[in-house]
Order: sequence, then C-alpha cells, then structure tokens
Amino acid sequence: MKIPTSQTSRRFGANMTPLIDVVFLLIIFFLVSSQLARQEANIELELPEASTGSAPPEVESRRITINVRGDGSMSIGGVDIPVDKISSRLQDAVNLKGEDVEVRIRASRDLPYSEAEKLMLACARQGIWNVTYAVYQRKETLP
Repeated sequence: MKIPTSQTSRRFGANMTPLIDVVFLLIIFFLVSSQLARQEANIELELPEASTGSAPPEVESRRITINVRGDGSMSIGGVDIPVDKISSRLQDAVNLKGEDVEVRIRASRDLPYSEAEKLMLACARQGIWNVTYAVYQRKETLP
C-alpha cells in the first residue's frame, strides 16, 4: 500500500468538452443559415432572357430576393407574401438593414410588366434605389 504524501501535484486543466460542443453548434448554425440563403434563389421560375447587361459583382450585401410567379404571387425567403404587404416588408428591411438594401427581383417571364412595375414602385417609395433583375443570358451573347 502506498502512503499518501502531502506533496501531490495539483494541476489545473480546462475541460474542452463544452468548448467543442459550442464549436459544433456554431458550425451547424452557419451551415443551415447559408443553405437557407441559397434556397430562395433555387425556386423554379422561367426567367426572361436578356441580350445585354452584365452580371453583378458577387459582394456580400444586404440583399432581399423577391420571387414573383407568373400569376403575380410573391415570396421572400420561400415564404409567400400577399401583394398588399410587400411595401411593409420592404420598409421593415430598410429599418433593419439600413439605406443600402439591394432588392433582386426574380420574376417569371410570364409576368405582365404592370405587375413588376408595382413592385418597382414599392421599392422606390421605401427609398430602395438598388433594384436588379435576375435573367438568363442568351446563349449567342456568351463569349
């Protein structure tokens, strides 16, 4: 039997288990949030074709993507929104994200211009000046 001595080593160490748990939770959070951000651009729409224009630079901006189907129904972030509520949602975005909000409109090619004009006027009323359209580029104009 070993006789205990009073000079036992007392080392203090950090328990890494909670730190590893937090890191895994952060990784999962960022993976899920990035997937949701990409998902709204994957809604099936027949986009119009454009023969001119340029692709916008891929900059992390405060962008809102509004999907507009051929029947005029709209969705933001995969959630359907009534047309009369779009102006209040844009105002909320301006209040939350600031003046330099970018709105990307993904409208079906079957959508009449009068419906797209309502959306552009709603953006103008809220002071949103950076409005872009998502379109397909014609194949004969590709380099």
